[in-house]
Amino acid sequence: MGEHAISGQLNLSADVLVIGGGPAGTWAALTAAAKGAKVVLADKGYCGSSGATAPSGTGVWYVKPEQELREQAKASRYELGGRLAEHRWMDRVLDRTYENMNKLGVYGYPFPVDDQGNQHRRGLQGPEYMRLMRKLVHKAGVRILDHSPALELLADEHGVGGAAGVHNQTGQTWSVQAGAVVIATGGCAFLSKALGCNVLTGDGYLFAAEAGADLSGMEFSNAYAISPTFSSVTKTAYYSYASFYYEDGTPIPGAGSKQGRSVIARNLLGGNQVYAKLDLATEELKPLLRVAQTNFFLPFDRRGIDPFKDLFPVTLRLEGTVRGTGGIRVTNEQCATTVPGLYAAGDAATRELICGGFTGGGSHNAAWAMSSGSFAGEGAAAYAQALGQHAAGRSVRGLSSSALTTSKVGTGAGGRTEQFVRAVQEEVKPYDRNLFRTEQGLKASLGRLDELWKEQRGQAIERSPEGVKAREAAAMTATARWMYNSALARTETRGMHKREDFPIQDTAQHNRLISGGLDHVWVKTEEVARESVPS
Repeated sequence: MGEHAISGQLNLSADVLVIGGGPAGTWAALTAAAKGAKVVLADKGYCGSSGATAPSGTGVWYVKPEQELREQAKASRYELGGRLAEHRWMDRVLDRTYENMNKLGVYGYPFPVDDQGNQHRRGLQGPEYMRLMRKLVHKAGVRILDHSPALELLADEHGVGGAAGVHNQTGQTWSVQAGAVVIATGGCAFLSKALGCNVLTGDGYLFAAEAGADLSGMEFSNAYAISPTFSSVTKTAYYSYASFYYEDGTPIPGAGSKQGRSVIARNLLGGNQVYAKLDLATEELKPLLRVAQTNFFLPFDRRGIDPFKDLFPVTLRLEGTVRGTGGIRVTNEQCATTVPGLYAAGDAATRELICGGFTGGGSHNAAWAMSSGSFAGEGAAAYAQALGQHAAGRSVRGLSSSALTTSKVGTGAGGRTEQFVRAVQEEVKPYDRNLFRTEQGLKASLGRLDELWKEQRGQAIERSPEGVKAREAAAMTATARWMYNSALARTETRGMHKREDFPIQDTAQHNRLISGGLDHVWVKTEEVARESVPS
């Protein structure tokens, strides 16, 4: 692995660069290294403790390779996701997830054990999982760049060849020239304060689009999670044990965590504070819930609230594409994109292939992260190794759609960035704009978002921690535009995408929506593979 410094800049060379250090990124790095590739992993935070998985427990779509169990697993979300999942991809992900979860047991992950000594492998505790993944990645010889967000991809006429960024704690700039790049930057939660999501601002979508890659399923981006008003913890699965009430204790008809979230949203829209109580949990279950998700209970314990007996106020926090299914479109079994040398994994990539237009909580997303990470790592390593000596002599340039500069940008840039972020949030967070969509509302939002994009495009961005925030704002703006253009094109209700003016699923629209473009966003349809129907 080459390394040299020019006037304070860190310059590295590698076979594979992985951008993002969550489950998808660490599996990609681990798998690429196992194939003999020299790997650099750059994480916006500290690899092993940043991102949506690290602070929480998550279920995993782990199913034994028995035909009946697998068929049940594939059918479980197929209708809910609008029949957009693909049979072949579900099989591949179930196979790889089963393999990788078993590997974690061998590597020393502390799975719970039953009375017969059998490990229970249906879930993972984020802190232990990601601590182990960092250890494994380090042991595999991967160079980890912590607190090192990317600012742009690098490319030449042959495709993507690396990335450049900045170290957030020192301000030192860095670049990595690589034969292939895996984008594993997670989804976009629009800085909504959902736990672990403050680093998930859609950066990878923007990088990929700037390189010429497509996105898919961006209309499936309006995931909202139930959480207490006083907490950032969004564990909606626990609210399956909850009843919902008005302040005076009157039950709210139809409100619930699965089919009744829109009822909660409509009440909140109407100015009615909604309260919850986990009063459906049995006495036997209560201690098990505490063990499974310790951090869920911390905010209650600090306030002296017993969530099993006391009413507490709740809200819906936007998780966007983190718990949506849209993302960068993958074009083959190695999770390659349309751009040579560029791969996508985890929440940065579309998950429609395994769950269509609806995911829910962690299960499918966790399985997709570890399996797509592995697929992308293998693909990127093979691609980089096939380049051979040609990789070293490439003359790559930055692809940022905004001018990046090492000069100091004028005063007030930070304030403008905050204004852009707030302006985007005003378009995507309100339930009556994003959850309950209409043509009129989407077009009005897009008019404002397009102007925001134009304004940001005309401004230079520093290669500095402040510049990272400006690029995040641009990524959120771009993500919102792909979301709403796709939502406008899908004139039906399917999966989590709800159109108030088209409340029924339309069989004629059983297709994917591919989107892309920067200054001019485009949307087109793509057929779903014929063999997609589970047998």
